[in-house]
Amino acid sequence: MPPFLFWLFASLMLVFGAAVVLNRNPVASALSLVVSFLGLAALFMSLDAYFVGIIQVLVYAGAVMVLFLFIIMLLNLRAEEGRRINWLAATGGIVVALILVIQIFSVIGHFQAARQTFPSLERSTTDDVWNIGALLFSNYNLPFQIVGVLVLVATIGVVLLSKREPR
Repeated sequence: MPPFLFWLFASLMLVFGAAVVLNRNPVASALSLVVSFLGLAALFMSLDAYFVGIIQVLVYAGAVMVLFLFIIMLLNLRAEEGRRINWLAATGGIVVALILVIQIFSVIGHFQAARQTFPSLERSTTDDVWNIGALLFSNYNLPFQIVGVLVLVATIGVVLLSKREPR
């Protein structure tokens, strides 16, 4: 991956990660988390960890975020009302974050191996996604099907429990 794309995806993750915390609207915060997950998946793909990148998109950006949005809609959360900022807590958080960044740079500066680049990894001749899929659908087919039925039953149960009774 060219360095330009690395910095693009890394900055995308940082910006939308900050948006998760700073947004007052829970739906916008959840959608910012999805974009942050997609940037992380792109970084995994750049490291040739295709299976981890695909699972990141399918499980976290897909299923977990759908669950979060479902809970947000179910609880009918609205945007957080404007409230006063606790300046003492905000200043303390900024000071702790700056101390952490200084400590990280201090450790990297004194650690000899941190200044060296790692040798590139050898390319694998087999496809890890194909191997995991073949193993999942051959040796672990029954547990895979049971988990699918359990997830379906749990989803139906949540929908039935969340139905409001007429008054």
